[in-house]
Amino acid sequence: MSGTDIDMLSCANCGKGEENSINLKTCTACLSVKYCSRDCQIAHRKQHKKECKKRAAELYDEKLFKEVEREECPICMLPLPIDVVQSVFKSCCGKIICRGCIYAMYVNEGNYLCAFCRTMPKGSDEEEIIRLKKLMDKGNGEAFHQLAGYYAGGRSGLPQDYQKANELWLKGGELGCAEAYYNLGVSYHQECGVERDDKKAKYFYELAAMGGYSLARHNLADIEGRAGNIDRAYKHMVLAARGGHKKALDYVKHGYVNGPVTKDVYANTLRVYQKLIDEVKSDQRDKAVASSMFRNGIWYLAEEEA
Repeated sequence: MSGTDIDMLSCANCGKGEENSINLKTCTACLSVKYCSRDCQIAHRKQHKKECKKRAAELYDEKLFKEVEREECPICMLPLPIDVVQSVFKSCCGKIICRGCIYAMYVNEGNYLCAFCRTMPKGSDEEEIIRLKKLMDKGNGEAFHQLAGYYAGGRSGLPQDYQKANELWLKGGELGCAEAYYNLGVSYHQECGVERDDKKAKYFYELAAMGGYSLARHNLADIEGRAGNIDRAYKHMVLAARGGHKKALDYVKHGYVNGPVTKDVYANTLRVYQKLIDEVKSDQRDKAVASSMFRNGIWYLAEEEA
């Protein structure tokens, strides 16, 4: 048994252990010591503060730089496309579906029913809002994100209200929508409904990155680079590239050519990037992009014309 394991069996301040029928509680910041009471934790704070802060930072970085698998389309089960425009959030069932499956539904059945739940398209903006609110009542983070976007853009019959959008993005992020956290970070960075706060912007970008949103890592790399934290900047760029972000891959290549990135790291990043690009491809997704539904970079579907 290691010294750390032994320390976790007794109070870090007074030494009393669980063998004395004492219910020890772990320090929530560093998770490395336990205390038998609040008084012992307070008494030990001065001695423990420095090590606690260091270990808490290490634990945070472990989460921040952990790779997250890409979400899959619930129908074709392929990773969702890199370009967010190639996927659609469905307010009827709360699922994110790739355009390829939507295209296949139209070609095979000749209608615009939801490819997942077979629900008719929304009939009006009012119906769309009602659907979203039903999903929100069920705790769907993507629904909060979607409604926030309507308020931010003043769309679907709603007034432009960034303050309301930010409130919804915060809730959406808390419910697991990484893109909602990203947009909240943008709001703090660009003063949209809130005063500019670069620390909060970075914090929400970090939460988005932990949720697997590659664009957030790209922004974090820029922030860290400007602060002179080159190693952290390239860590974010590598993970963004491995998540399919082409511009991030270019930066990693630049880092390899100029020194901060090793040959092995660049080669591995390139392999993972290309593997993901291959995995997200499918014949029906290619056909969807080549079809008349996609013209001049814009999708034209009956359900989206309202």
